[in-house]
Amino acid sequence: MSDTIMFMARKLRHQVPTAETRIDDALIAVSSLMTTIVTARRDADRVQPVKGQATIQRLAKAQMALIDASGGVLRVHGELADIARETAGLDLHECPAVAHADSAPQGGGAVAG
Repeated sequence: MSDTIMFMARKLRHQVPTAETRIDDALIAVSSLMTTIVTARRDADRVQPVKGQATIQRLAKAQMALIDASGGVLRVHGELADIARETAGLDLHECPAVAHADSAPQGGGAVAG
């Protein structure tokens, strides 16, 4: 197997789990923001429940977009693992553990699996 393929595999092994984690972090941040907004609306004495409803709906759409993005990246992860097995003969059954072990910057990771 060529050095280029191995380099790209190592790079992907690092980048795919990193992308998954960052999307999860964004989802947590948006969820926390949602909690704060709804709590503030509920606890504010002079704010009617209708106030902020459009804002909450927009935030919920953003939250769903992150959930959709997460699903897309998870599908990509699986597809890359299949490609790695088919083209490079890589056995990636340990992908998540290996990906986290390779989190030190080395110029990349392997095909995620």
